[in-house]
Amino acid sequence: MKKVTAVFDIGKTNKKFFLFDEDFQEIYREYTRFDLIEDEDGYPTEDIHSLQVWLKEVFDRILHAEKYTITAINFSTYGASFVHLDENGEVLTPLYNYTKPLDETLITKFYDTYGPEIAFSTTTGSSNSGMLNSGMQLYWLKHSKPEIYKKIKYSLHLPQYISYVFTGIPLSEYTSIGCHTGLWDYSKKDYHDWVYQEGINTKLPPIVSTETSINMNYNGKRIKIGVGIHDSSAALLPYVRSVKEKFILVSTGTWSIALNPFTEQLLSEEDIQKNCINYMRINGKPVKSSRLFLGNEYSLQVKELSEKFGVDKDYHKSVMFNYDTFFDIIKDFNHSFKWKGILDKNMPTKTDITYDTFDHAYHHLMIELVLLQVESIKIATGNDTIEKLFIDGGFSDNDVYIKLVSHYLRNMVLRTTDSSLGSAMGAAIAISDTQLNSKFLKKNYSLKKHIPFILK
Repeated sequence: MKKVTAVFDIGKTNKKFFLFDEDFQEIYREYTRFDLIEDEDGYPTEDIHSLQVWLKEVFDRILHAEKYTITAINFSTYGASFVHLDENGEVLTPLYNYTKPLDETLITKFYDTYGPEIAFSTTTGSSNSGMLNSGMQLYWLKHSKPEIYKKIKYSLHLPQYISYVFTGIPLSEYTSIGCHTGLWDYSKKDYHDWVYQEGINTKLPPIVSTETSINMNYNGKRIKIGVGIHDSSAALLPYVRSVKEKFILVSTGTWSIALNPFTEQLLSEEDIQKNCINYMRINGKPVKSSRLFLGNEYSLQVKELSEKFGVDKDYHKSVMFNYDTFFDIIKDFNHSFKWKGILDKNMPTKTDITYDTFDHAYHHLMIELVLLQVESIKIATGNDTIEKLFIDGGFSDNDVYIKLVSHYLRNMVLRTTDSSLGSAMGAAIAISDTQLNSKFLKKNYSLKKHIPFILK
């Protein structure tokens, strides 16, 4: 029977299960989705109990099928989410949604006590983002729901909770603690002072390395069970392990996130003002990241352009980069688009499009979006000298986007990768003892190199 590593990859929408062989090739997958339920305040949230039932059902079914020999299992999930357990190990509260709004007076009280805000943000790599700072959730429970807070024995970040479902061992792990939680002081490499002053550290289990695994007898099978990993840190891991030189990875989708895993400096006040935060590598080092709501903006603007020019809603997917159109637009270039979800000093007060064709207007839109993307990449790079750039996710096969990025960042060597498996593959690699070589991305991620177009 083939030896495989199993991975649960839990996104906000899709819950996925994968099996990877010893070369990290995907040999099995299944997906599910759950309807949201409501927490005690009527706010929509993840159905943690249905999720837990599904995890066990899928894993037990695959084990019993005896088609594969599962040697290891690991878990990657979205961050900023805690599962609170009582002294019997039972789930005590709903899995609160990180978009749930917090009372402003509570946030103000927090920063009045432990701020100033900008200093707190630079030290923790976490901008003031309410529940997206999972540490704030514990502060909120302690001060708003003290009777529940008192019953908490352990608070586990979601990847570690899913590991706990299989091991019964409560643990904390670096990548979950380090992702914009407000819990970690990057300068002293320990929990921030506020965590100790509030006594919140008593609710957090011991910290272990992301590569830790627990050898267990699970349903009569010897299996290595991982402690879980935050999905953004997981997606970065295959690159860190297989690329020798410094690089920036731009992960594109609804958000476009430029990740610099080689930063040596703490975030500056200017970085925080430019929407930078820290993620954490599995070795505890910071990853400087610059976020841009690019995919969201693209969808909204393309929908309006398609309606304006009367083209099919999917027509934009077929538009290829046109050199003459590009030069036609940039010879008297003006910013023409007013953004809906991005603030930018160059944007006009309203959108003004003077072209007769969709293709021209689309090229103009892409130039403006790519100029924002280039700025975001430069912010993530900071003072580091980095010549390699990887782009994965939704925009990696957008011809106009790729040609423009490689044109405006001619000093960097641009490669695109195709991996819908990013975070799942990272979780599989984290628990394996395999060394990756320089051919890994080419073999597993359809790596493509892009040369900037020649200037006439």
